Amino acid sequence: LRARRRLTFLAHERLDAYRLALDTARWAAALAIPPHRKHLRDQLLRAADSVVLAIAEGSGLSGDARRHHYRIALGSVCEVAAIVDLLTPRDHGEVRERLVRVAAMLSKMAGR
Repeated sequence: LRARRRLTFLAHERLDAYRLALDTARWAAALAIPPHRKHLRDQLLRAADSVVLAIAEGSGLSGDARRHHYRIALGSVCEVAAIVDLLTPRDHGEVRERLVRVAAMLSKMAGR
């Protein structure tokens, strides 16, 4: 008999904030941006990726270091939201709603 493979997860993979942030980063990577707003593309991708990475890194830490990373992620969420406001994509409302949810979770996780 073969031993059953047990699915294991890293700490960040269990966080709703991480999963929503990852969805947002993937959305940002696929977003068609008008030619006159191309300068925002790199900034959007960097900020969206930063949210995902800061949550992942913070989840592996404890105490003040963890809260610090969650605060960094929160700042990046706000940057993504501002860029989404500037671009106003078709799914603007849905994306903003997701970002508000992530921000609320991070605010709580950061101890604010």
